[in-house]
Amino acid sequence: MRRALEVARRGWGETHPNPLVGALIVEDGEVVAEGYHAKAGEAHAEVNALAALGRKPKPGAMLYVTLEPCCTHGRTPPCTDAIVDAGITRVVVGTTDPNPAHAGKGFDVLRAGGVEVETGVLAADCTDLNLIFNHWIAKGGPLFAAKSGVTLDGKVATRTGDSKWITGEKSRADGHRWRRLFPAIAVGAGTVRADNPRLTARSAGGEWCPWRFVFDGLLRTVTDKALPSVYTDEFHERTIVVTTPHGGLGYVRKLNALGVKTWVLPAQSPKVNFQDFRKRCAVEGITGVFFEGGAQLLSELLQARELDYLFTYHAPVLFADDKGKSILRGLRTETLGEAIRLEQVRHEIHGDDSLMRGFVKYPAKINVDEATFNRKLYGE
Repeated sequence: MRRALEVARRGWGETHPNPLVGALIVEDGEVVAEGYHAKAGEAHAEVNALAALGRKPKPGAMLYVTLEPCCTHGRTPPCTDAIVDAGITRVVVGTTDPNPAHAGKGFDVLRAGGVEVETGVLAADCTDLNLIFNHWIAKGGPLFAAKSGVTLDGKVATRTGDSKWITGEKSRADGHRWRRLFPAIAVGAGTVRADNPRLTARSAGGEWCPWRFVFDGLLRTVTDKALPSVYTDEFHERTIVVTTPHGGLGYVRKLNALGVKTWVLPAQSPKVNFQDFRKRCAVEGITGVFFEGGAQLLSELLQARELDYLFTYHAPVLFADDKGKSILRGLRTETLGEAIRLEQVRHEIHGDDSLMRGFVKYPAKINVDEATFNRKLYGE
């Protein structure tokens, strides 16, 4: 199953809105064929593994697959039919289909066809493989995840704003790997104006551009003489500025003339409403958004209880300075019971840094310290 997970990751970032799936055919204890789902609308992992074998499986052949085989006819025929027709006698599955309408039905079809089925092998790892897909199916909307690189005392910059680089090269490379998985990346206007980021996924395999969201309720990024690169580079048509009516239609027309898309969402203030943004993403079929900052955007996302998942890279660095800049602010947490926690936590080591990631669990009530938050972040 660990090998099937490795094979599944060959489709990393390419399968949305479908899941990542890997499959192996085993004969006499040896892997004789592998397959993975490469893109929505194309053949599924099980069918690709059978095709890679190029012949009828031997009697007693087994199939290992990371996700329950589909049993309904969508853009491709049911994988359960292909498995039974091929004469596979045993199927070992990582995790069940998260869709309640399908969950377990594929197993029933296989057993009715005379196939022995074993489930739950490396289930946690197989579930973790499809964070975005599982959330999309269960919630009917995109997964909002945030990433931060912090010191051991939770700072993202010194009191003067120096922040490059807190984390090491291996952590930054892993961040680009996650960028490649998510169909969209998001930052705030302050990050665009201060850092002029490319917001692309870069690796040894080249450069890839997701949808790039810039949250700019007042369209401050358009008023500068030198426009940021996300509005003018070779990927500018992949940029979407999320704004409000407070930004001005003239600037909206300017962006549109450049080929940059705009989403003008209704709002009583210059702050974008994250619920409206989530709904628009769902309509557009954007299954996940990777928020990378800055502090204002991520803090507002947390205050609105709209952050679903958090990635935090911890570097072996200490500032020990009260005036060092924190990534998340604006809450008034008086007891541990009011604290926000992570669930289904996973830990990874990247060089000297450690990554902690998990689903955000909110307490019954969040106390937002609006006055302090606005004073620190907006200068009000």
